[in-house]
Amino acid sequence: MSSTTALTDLGQALCIVTGASRGLGRTVAKHLARLIKPGSAIVLTARSGQDLRSLQTELTGGDGAGAGLVVECVEADLGHNDAPGRIVSAARRCFKADMDHVILVNNADGIISSPMDPVVGIYPYFDPHLRALPEDARSFLILLEYDGSVGDVSHFFRNFTNMAEVNSYLSFNVSSCLCLTAGVLDAFPQRDGLRRTVVNISSICALQPYPSWSLYCTGKAARNMMFKVLAKEEPDIRVLNYGPGPLDTDMLAYAKSHTADENLRMSFNDMCDKGQVLSCDQSCSVLMKLLLGDSYESGAHVDVYDV
Repeated sequence: MSSTTALTDLGQALCIVTGASRGLGRTVAKHLARLIKPGSAIVLTARSGQDLRSLQTELTGGDGAGAGLVVECVEADLGHNDAPGRIVSAARRCFKADMDHVILVNNADGIISSPMDPVVGIYPYFDPHLRALPEDARSFLILLEYDGSVGDVSHFFRNFTNMAEVNSYLSFNVSSCLCLTAGVLDAFPQRDGLRRTVVNISSICALQPYPSWSLYCTGKAARNMMFKVLAKEEPDIRVLNYGPGPLDTDMLAYAKSHTADENLRMSFNDMCDKGQVLSCDQSCSVLMKLLLGDSYESGAHVDVYDV
């Protein structure tokens, strides 16, 4: 555990948000902009440069949230080997000596229906025991790690005989996440007066197996353990595996129609029919409440419904 008193802001921070063009990533960037002090900077990265520039304009607009805020866009595909280095270089350019917080939001996300056909989406999640969200959830954020793709859910385990497809998925969702996080931590090492927080956007799929979701479950489980190791190795870094819940985004729509397992596919559709999915704002607000409270065990997995 860290502090017992909830934080009221994130300080003068350098924030790095991947997958920031839409969905949870875009929402996280907006929440961050409200909670960081003037003189802060946000590095936005995703594959869609046009969507990033639209968000950049929104964050630095006239609603007061962007006062004194520098926003830089990096159009990059985390499936490419040079992407982590380009993002770290942009972060170095934006960092100022008086900043007291480094916040990496690794939220890149896409649905990969085949190795050559990436479709940008969201994060799937399934919980047969959905519970109501607390109404008093507030907004905030720190260093968030999310790099999720559902993979090809139209096939079962026995169908994945193409090693290139599996390697492509794991490279995008596990390897790039590790390399980007390591690069950021190396660029901004521990020193007096500098806070560093890492949040991995996880899933119930990291803990439970779901038929026809072998790639997604494997990637999420690997990421959970990866950040548990980070928490053990770097006790000064606040590390959190956060399960954002079932989100109303493109990936859930994809899962509803493409999931090979009939029972799971029906569960997704039933969940949507009953209004049991969350907006990105709802989930992000719960995450922010958790991080501002700063009382979680470093490396722990905490679900949106646990808060």
